[in-house]
Amino acid sequence: MFSAHKAWKAAAFGVHGHLNFTKQGFTEHAKRFKEEDMKMRLDGKNCVVTGANSGIGYAAAEALAFRGGNVFMVCRNKERGEIAVSKVQSVTGNQNVYLELCDLSSISCIKLWASNFISRERPIHILVNNAGLLEKNRITTSEGLELNFAVNVAGTFSMTELMMPLLEKAAPDARVITVSSDGMYTAPLTEDLQFSERNFDGDVQYARTKRVQVALTERWAELYSESKGIEFYSMHPGWAMTPGVLKGLPELCESMSWMLRTSEEGADTIVWLALQPKEKLEPGAFYFDRAKAPKHLPFAGNSTSSHSIINSIADSFYSLCHLSGTK
Repeated sequence: MFSAHKAWKAAAFGVHGHLNFTKQGFTEHAKRFKEEDMKMRLDGKNCVVTGANSGIGYAAAEALAFRGGNVFMVCRNKERGEIAVSKVQSVTGNQNVYLELCDLSSISCIKLWASNFISRERPIHILVNNAGLLEKNRITTSEGLELNFAVNVAGTFSMTELMMPLLEKAAPDARVITVSSDGMYTAPLTEDLQFSERNFDGDVQYARTKRVQVALTERWAELYSESKGIEFYSMHPGWAMTPGVLKGLPELCESMSWMLRTSEEGADTIVWLALQPKEKLEPGAFYFDRAKAPKHLPFAGNSTSSHSIINSIADSFYSLCHLSGTK
């Protein structure tokens, strides 16, 4: 009975995804897009984009630079990062694009980078938490964290909390955009963040970490939108062909390459969220293709996640990430 229910949910999700998350879905949804929404400028605004050397992160960084933003591309690899920065500068004509080296799987590296960045006293108007990972095998970082969790959750949490002073400097014109995944629809919120179950499943762990990102965004909005004047949004890009997806889901890319979105189409809603007046957006909401999206799909059976769970998880993060001074 359980297996049949699980199979039915997977099939329902697949049908929903084919109708909405593909290139065809983007084309259909784009019919309601408003051209004027993307004409706003970002001159003088500081934008930080993580995981920016390729894929959706690169596309978002390029779009923000094209609109005049000062863009800080946070990358792990120096060589690939330098190539990406040079390309953005060349394509956009914007020379205010900078490489920031940081390994988002390492909390100590994030703290070291953040300390250096904060010392420059630049307000952050837009923080895009894009860096993400789907690792099929169980890998533990030097800090003792399961790798998917380390990048997708601990890295996102640490980056956001440590950047809070600079986001406050830009308030009320500051926002944090976290890139989740449609995969989160398949996973409930769980306190088993390190996936302690015997049979590790990288796909399931990835979905769980992406669910946590959406829940954290909601919590941050409740805590900080009114008190600090910082807006928080999460989004998912649909099914896009990116280097990360190609590495993590090679079979999917091979069988569905003709229906996958481009990185630019995947990044479209990130840019849209960065440009809209905050009065048009809902703090803590989840967005897809320039519209508010449900955080749970009717067939998924995952709508029982509670505030108590995410509050417990978030509170434990301060200790885990050694960020007690920012709470």
